[in-house]
Amino acid sequence: MAYKNLQHFIDTLEKKGELVRIKEYVDPRLEITEITDRVSKKYGPALLFENTGTDFPLLINSMGNYKRMCLALGVKNMDDVTREIETLFKELTGPKDNILDKLKMLPRLGKIASWMPKVISGKGACQEVVMKDPDITRFPVLTCWPEDGGPFVTLPVIHTKDPRTGIRNVGMYRMQVFGPKLTAMHWHKHKVSARHFNEYKKLGQRMPVAVALGGDPVYTYCSTAPLPDNIDEYMLAGFLRKQRVELVQCLTQDVQVPADADIIIEGYIDPEEDHILEGPFGDHTGYYSLADYYPKFHITAITHKKNAVYPATIVGIPPQEDAWIGKATERIFLAPIKMTMVPEILDMVLPMEGVFHNLVIVKIKKEYPGQALKVMNSLWGAGQMMFTKMMVVVDGDVNIHDNLAVARHISAHVDPETDIIFTQGPMDILDHACTKPSFGGKMGIDATRKLDEELRISGYKPIPQIFASADKDELTTLFPEITGINDSLLKYGISLVFVSVKKERKGQVAELNEKLFKHEFFREIKVVIYLEHTVDIAHIADAVWRFSNNVDPRRDSFIIKAADERSVSHIGLDGTRKTKELDGFSRDWPNILASRPETIEHIDKLWDKLGLGEFISSPSRIYLKQLYRGGAVVEED
Repeated sequence: MAYKNLQHFIDTLEKKGELVRIKEYVDPRLEITEITDRVSKKYGPALLFENTGTDFPLLINSMGNYKRMCLALGVKNMDDVTREIETLFKELTGPKDNILDKLKMLPRLGKIASWMPKVISGKGACQEVVMKDPDITRFPVLTCWPEDGGPFVTLPVIHTKDPRTGIRNVGMYRMQVFGPKLTAMHWHKHKVSARHFNEYKKLGQRMPVAVALGGDPVYTYCSTAPLPDNIDEYMLAGFLRKQRVELVQCLTQDVQVPADADIIIEGYIDPEEDHILEGPFGDHTGYYSLADYYPKFHITAITHKKNAVYPATIVGIPPQEDAWIGKATERIFLAPIKMTMVPEILDMVLPMEGVFHNLVIVKIKKEYPGQALKVMNSLWGAGQMMFTKMMVVVDGDVNIHDNLAVARHISAHVDPETDIIFTQGPMDILDHACTKPSFGGKMGIDATRKLDEELRISGYKPIPQIFASADKDELTTLFPEITGINDSLLKYGISLVFVSVKKERKGQVAELNEKLFKHEFFREIKVVIYLEHTVDIAHIADAVWRFSNNVDPRRDSFIIKAADERSVSHIGLDGTRKTKELDGFSRDWPNILASRPETIEHIDKLWDKLGLGEFISSPSRIYLKQLYRGGAVVEED
């Protein structure tokens, strides 16, 4: 389904009972984030803030649950897109035995051609109003979190092109606002637009850039999609909306943008100019990404629709709206991966707690020894999957959308000594646990049922285990550095225990790990995950989120081999914060995200005027207790 514009999408959400209009004034600085964080963690409605202190209303959380993400894509179920891609791929690549078979393809090819983007003459609705003196600060640009470096445009659809080939790229990179006509452009070195920038630098030319906000929500999704180089994002948009994207020429830059966008920001980047210090920014990992230098974007024109709506999002501790955008990518790109690279894949999940790049679970049809390892290595070589930190491969009969089912399967079929591999490679720039930026350790877990060739002991079949509860008083007496033990998963047959530790000396976690697995209670336990004493390990989703962010699995894992042929092997994983003093870790460690107490209290008092129904307590009340000393950067103890 193609939306005529963003207002059409807003009207659709409202008719479906998926949107709340907030008429009370709410400050874009910190307050909108605090409200949205409460609502998004309850998978609540889209929010249209109509009184922002500017001339423009602000739409947020518009794709913040499964139903709204499907509405944005024009489908009832995300897997409908997967099936359509599979069908299309088979039709196009299948054998054509005769001229009749080939002629039958013509209507399908004609339909595909109708999805290709087209530049139209004249002006678009996005150019109904031209700001005489362009000023980005006239929009309700959000300052999201207390330690953010300033206000950030968080949902920009950014257009660049290769200066040599003219091929367009559409991506999404946050933009910190420094003044009416100046922002930073936060693109990482792995991104296509960064490569375009390097080409302009070689040529000594200014780089034209255009930013679109609003329009059909599918544009926003496609700007985040991990498409191969040189595949036009607007071709994917045309396929999803079943209607071509109409583009118009910008007024001051040689760039084409969607005619139905709400707002267009035109400008350039001078490759010869010094970069600007951008950040910190409360990021999708739930931690601050720290300040660094990025290119300056100079604004030359701003145009917008009459009655334009400013779209935004916040990111932070999951779940947030971006989790559902990631879910769409998980479902849509499953088909191309299966059909072009790894045909044995049946399904794939990126759990929210893994914030996209920290954890992936893959289900395969296993047919031979070592197949799980082959799948891991194939995926680590596939586009943005190269950033995946931990990859788990399970059998085809596992419901990978059921976390408990997955955990039970892993527990039953993983021998830590033989079924876990470690490697290293490119990491997401936001991974703060790597010893070196953008490069670190990865872990692959083969949780498939083992064929005889893969077993540590030929012919051995695991015996289902029944676990007793830990005597926590005894363990904390024996090991005073332990501040908490969560063994609640044992009752589900999951051989994993969370342990919180107060770190006070070098090598403490490795030493404790060695001792724990000699204790009677831990002799049958396969996995212990260590977290610092400030973390609430009773909340398993949060414990997994903190662990997956804080671990470099190659560096921070401690495998203990089985004592004999019939004994259990073990692994301990250190998910604590790393410091220079205790871990020899030289990089700055970022803080987690939480609103300020005064912001929380203000929204508490304002709540009844917002029209959001039953009061929702601030998630930040939990995380304020876990903040480290310092600002965006944690101070050393």
